[in-house]
Amino acid sequence: MIKKLFLLGAFSSSLVSFAQQKISIIPSVGYAWRIAETPSGLSKAEKDYVKGLKTGVHFDISAYYNLKNIGLGVKFSNFNASSNGYILGYSGNGTPISVPVTTKDNITFFGPSLMYSNYNEATKHKLFFDVSLGVISYTTKTANVKGTGSNLGLDAGVGYQYALSRNFLIGPKLGITAGTLGKMKFNGTTVDFGDDQKEGLTRVSLSAAATFRF
Repeated sequence: MIKKLFLLGAFSSSLVSFAQQKISIIPSVGYAWRIAETPSGLSKAEKDYVKGLKTGVHFDISAYYNLKNIGLGVKFSNFNASSNGYILGYSGNGTPISVPVTTKDNITFFGPSLMYSNYNEATKHKLFFDVSLGVISYTTKTANVKGTGSNLGLDAGVGYQYALSRNFLIGPKLGITAGTLGKMKFNGTTVDFGDDQKEGLTRVSLSAAATFRF
């Protein structure tokens, strides 16, 4: 009888432990670099200004329901960058002058996501790969001019994590978020871009990712 109770208790603990591993929440934070080509013909000051908008803070968070090695869920990512600089302008009489400007950029992504991992395997060294299709949105603001636009986007990442415990993993992750805008609204007015003037939103990111498993 005692043996049966012991076995029943062990079986019940296994069920609870298994149930606790069905949900994975994975936040990550780091830096990202936009890889769109810088327009030609810019002055050094303008290039430095644009360069400042290409590097920023990357954050993402995803949540998955795990089915063995496959996770089904959703993902959100965010990129922020800002830059101060001078661009070439003209006075009322046509004299060229340098105009100080400050721009703040924000790129978000949200969509359903699929993950493959070895989280359920008996090793402390964990690997995962995720891919998501969704909506990528861009907001840029310079002085009183605000531009917005959205399109279909892709977000994917691959990471290594070390299991500090059964429910907590941590490690580096390499990611890419991709998308392009063919048109945007500036203060409510829609502007269509030519094929060689589209706004490239693609960036690569390197971040620290933690996984909380329940």
